[in-house]
Order: sequence, then C-alpha cells, then structure tokens
Amino acid sequence: MSSHHPTPEFPAHLRALYGRFAFDRSLADDPISVIRPLARDPRRAEIAGIFGATLAIGNTTAIRGAIGDLAARVDGDMARLVDPAHRAARRRALASFQHRWIRGDQLNHLADVLTAYYRRHDSLESAFLAGWETDGFVGGLDALAHVLRGTGPAPPGYPILFPSPFDAPRSPCKRLTLFVRWMVRPGYPDLGAWRRIPTGELKIPLDQHVHWIAYHLGLTHRRTRSWAAVEEVSEALRRLEPIDPVKYDFVLCHTGISGDCPKRRDLAVCGPCSVRPDCLMWRRRGPGN
Repeated sequence: MSSHHPTPEFPAHLRALYGRFAFDRSLADDPISVIRPLARDPRRAEIAGIFGATLAIGNTTAIRGAIGDLAARVDGDMARLVDPAHRAARRRALASFQHRWIRGDQLNHLADVLTAYYRRHDSLESAFLAGWETDGFVGGLDALAHVLRGTGPAPPGYPILFPSPFDAPRSPCKRLTLFVRWMVRPGYPDLGAWRRIPTGELKIPLDQHVHWIAYHLGLTHRRTRSWAAVEEVSEALRRLEPIDPVKYDFVLCHTGISGDCPKRRDLAVCGPCSVRPDCLMWRRRGPGN
C-alpha cells in the first residue's frame, strides 16, 4: 500500500476547494437535480430517492435520463409506483424500461416490495434505524438492503441491485450509501427527509471519481473500491468535519466529473486547484516540476 498522507495544510486546502466550488454548475449534472423536483414531500422524496439511487449506474447524463424516463412513465409522480391502484398500469409502463443492465421488471418488483413495506411502515428510515441501533451505519445499510431485496421469488439479477457491506466481496455499496446521504443530510443539495440519523454517522458514497481523488490525497491507501476503502475515506473526512463528514462528497465527485481533476499532471487545469499541494501526482515530483 501507499504510505502517502495528506499534508498538515490539507484541511484548509479542502475547505478552500469546498468554499469556492461551483455548486449550481455541478447540480445540473448530478442525478439529484432530477430527484429534487419530484421530492414534494418526505414520502415522495424517499420513493424518488431509492429509484434514482438504484439507477445511479454509468455517467451522470445517462443516469439523469433514466430517472427522467422513469418519472415520465408515471406522469411525474413517483408515488404512483407504490400505489396499489396503479399496479397494473405501472407494470405495463415499466415493461419496456431499460437502463444499462437494469430492467423494467426489476423496477416493477422493487415497486411491489415497497408497496408491501409501506403497508406496515411509514418510511424506510425505520428499516435503516433498526440496523443502525445495533451495528451502526453498516448495520443500517445491511438492514435496508435486506428490506429492499424482499422475500420470495424475484426477477433475475434483482437481489444484487442491493448489496450489503457484510456480503463478500465487501462492496462499497455506492448507490445505497448515496441514497442514505440524500435522505439524511439537510444541507444543500441533499433532501434531509430523514431526521433520526445523525449526519456525523454517514459514510462516503465511494464512486470511481471520489475514490481516485481520495487515494491521491492520501485519504485511503486502498487502490480498489471496497467497503474498507469507504471506512478509511469516511474516517479521514470525519476527523475534519465530525458533524458532517460527507459534505465533501458532492465536491470531490464533481471535481472529477467536471474535468477539474484531469487525473493526470496538467498544470493548466491543476494549477488553480486548492488541494494540488496535497496530491500524490504532484508531491512525487521535485520542486519546479
């Protein structure tokens, strides 16, 4: 493993990157830009959030298109996905849906699972909270994954849409972790629909952009994405911001998506970057390079 660590000035550098970040520019490129208009109340926020996070595979343009397509099939009201009165119409509307390897029959099954769950519970927060109270964030994510997998027969490939951190090979569970971030954080641009989970307990949704940047800043020594890497990055950020460690997730992610981090040495792009002094790609070279 690399022995690279952030510089002592890193906290100030990261806060500077956050402080001058163009949130409005990046929001338009983020899946949550499609979710926010659909989240007219906590229940709709939760439904739009779990379907949107489930579809968060691939580039952001394709993800936003898939969420928009799904919303259009239910006339812009995601609550119809879990309304028993619309079950037959929903099945027909989703039959031709496809995004990457996610199919309409899988989303229809998720809608059935949620419909059954909401007959007995007000919110998925209850499922997460039950696991969290016993085993912390990992337990909460595991409990949530098991609820979403449901019981009984499911379409091919459906259960693997909802991995648990306890499952081999210890997946980073990026999409479920992203969903929980959306639900728990009240800060922009998240939804804050859940109120019983402290923001300080959140873990980083470790996509490829965040992992690449985190590794090169010394926030993790792990070269592959895994739950162990999630824990390392989250703990490093928690030392900087104990109350809200994942506030930096959006900034780190979109620094990569936007090309502000070109993932190679490019002084024209990297020169103004606040965290360049901490970056492994630049610290490996001597002065003047």
